[in-house]
Amino acid sequence: MVRLKGFEKLTNVDDALQSFLGQLNPKQLGSERIPIHETLGRVTAEDVRAKDDLPRFDRSAVDGYALRAKDTFGVSAFKTKSFKLTKDKVNENEAKELWTGNPVPEGADAVVMLEYTKKSEGKIELAASVTPGRNVAKRGEDVTKGNVAILASTRLNPHHLGLLAALGETNVSVVKKPKVAILATGSELVELGNKLEHGKIVETNRLVFSSLCMELGAEPLNLGLVKDNLEEIVSKIEEGLEQADVVITTGGTSVGYPDLVPLAVNKIGKPGVIVHGVAIRPGMPTGLAILKGKPVFVLSGNPVAATVGFEAFTRPTLLRLLGVNETRPAVEAKLTRRVAGALGRRVFLRVHVFERSDSFFAEPVRVTGSGVLTTMTKANGYVIIPENREGIDEGEAVRVQLFSSIVRE
Repeated sequence: MVRLKGFEKLTNVDDALQSFLGQLNPKQLGSERIPIHETLGRVTAEDVRAKDDLPRFDRSAVDGYALRAKDTFGVSAFKTKSFKLTKDKVNENEAKELWTGNPVPEGADAVVMLEYTKKSEGKIELAASVTPGRNVAKRGEDVTKGNVAILASTRLNPHHLGLLAALGETNVSVVKKPKVAILATGSELVELGNKLEHGKIVETNRLVFSSLCMELGAEPLNLGLVKDNLEEIVSKIEEGLEQADVVITTGGTSVGYPDLVPLAVNKIGKPGVIVHGVAIRPGMPTGLAILKGKPVFVLSGNPVAATVGFEAFTRPTLLRLLGVNETRPAVEAKLTRRVAGALGRRVFLRVHVFERSDSFFAEPVRVTGSGVLTTMTKANGYVIIPENREGIDEGEAVRVQLFSSIVRE
């Protein structure tokens, strides 16, 4: 009957995370070299230094003619000047035709755009002046040889890949993807695609967690779905510990008779459960555990509560394993109506942020309903209501952490 009384004490969110990470002490995982075409979204394991200057030579930034800038001084649309065309080095009052990216020839120190010239047999008529260095991309302007082009612990975006290619890098050293084993528990759950009998629920959390892991750059491993059976849960968690760097369980984490996951975790070994019961809404039954030096996240079976638990605890841990210090993009918005808080608990308020008349507004989706999936699909961010606030008033400026794009209305 003790297990049916509920949580006697809830741990503050910050204290829970600090205690957990302090005992876990997660370190960046090892590295691997992979082809550049496979590196989008991966994290660099070391600094990438330029093996040569970029650009490797002075080159034209436009289509036009290379010449000596001092020969153009005083030239204008009202006082044009002729230049003899050359195919080699540029001498006084000579010009060489170039296309964007071509090397600037010896003797020239500027490039004039085609729009200011008129070409005729063996010469051009110039109608504008240029200063030294005009329209010239100097050697090493992007990166000089030996300097760091991309820092370690950088998550690579398309532009990073372009820079790596320009530097001639075909393979890149990146942090290994954390492997995350995901287990769903609950006798009431059925696999997607199976016959759905009365009283049964389609299990969705593994799919959501797998997607969240992939978004972060982790590799999800499906441990399957088990009924509320202590020995089966123990076996599956042990399997996850053998295969992965992180284990996530969903369901069976409260204090009812079928809620066996914390018992299973503690049966496997020590230190076991570090925190069980967090002052957070939704997601109060969240548990944090360590087994064999690996993090085990015991998350709610309710989809929204499980997602909030992942956001508050799993996400920062995976980022530590990847070696990156990232936060979600945030925007300041005005709350469209008053919402209540929960004194003593940190509330993750789901909101829909929209832009109107160059201002951002946050429309609360729903404060309660930890099992209502549409509160996440209708939201594009969340607002944290601190433990010491009774609520947030209509029109108050709030900081919204975004997980999808903002729509302009």
